[in-house]
Amino acid sequence: MLLLALAPRAWLRLPQLKRLVCPRTLGGDSLRMRCQLLSRQGPAETGKQGQPQGPGLRTRLLITALFGAGLGGAWLAARAKKEQWRQQRRTEALRQAAVGQGDFSLLDHRGQWVLMYFGFTHCPDICPDELEKLVQVVQQLEAEPGLPLVQPIFITVDPERDSVEAMARYVQDFHPRLLGLTGSAEQIAQASHNYRVYYSAGPKDEDQDYIVDHSIAIYLLNPDGLFTDYYGRARSAEQIADSVRHHMATFRSVLP
Repeated sequence: MLLLALAPRAWLRLPQLKRLVCPRTLGGDSLRMRCQLLSRQGPAETGKQGQPQGPGLRTRLLITALFGAGLGGAWLAARAKKEQWRQQRRTEALRQAAVGQGDFSLLDHRGQWVLMYFGFTHCPDICPDELEKLVQVVQQLEAEPGLPLVQPIFITVDPERDSVEAMARYVQDFHPRLLGLTGSAEQIAQASHNYRVYYSAGPKDEDQDYIVDHSIAIYLLNPDGLFTDYYGRARSAEQIADSVRHHMATFRSVLP
């Protein structure tokens, strides 16, 4: 009867079954008291009598911490490798796109970061607004001593009216380091072609004035002279500055 009453526990804990068997020599009451006492002695007491116990709390925490540190280090290494791979893919894509490559005789910009805009001095509103934004970006980056200087450049798409003197007068109203570039019609056409810039002069009015329709974008060139990014009218000065900082932080020269 005793084994049937304790059957669920006995089948689950077969090694303890012998401890639940009482001596037959004891009387009924003694047998009941002896078995109740043994049945109260659970696994905790059994462990005290010789069974090996698991690692302590400190040991388990230490193992967990070491395991977590190993996973964190592996994750950081994988992330760095992924970023390097992404940067290599982007550089290769820029080369294949052939933007900013070719015989660009207007300026040798290798060795420094460049923010560049194509426009014309007779532009009524868009060009002044974009140049002002470009200058704001340069000023924000200039305020951070740890960053390299960025060279601002303005290239005309209207060489017929934008002479050297006209460009010099125009750029001085924006930034003391803003470099205005002009050249022959062929040179401007080549530079514009290299950067995929569209421009087209409109019809002249009775005063011989005209508007030049052209692409609107600010270009970022890295110290290798490679086109790195571009920013349309929707990008604010703060957004462009953040992007330039990121490109500076991740830049790795591909020149030999």
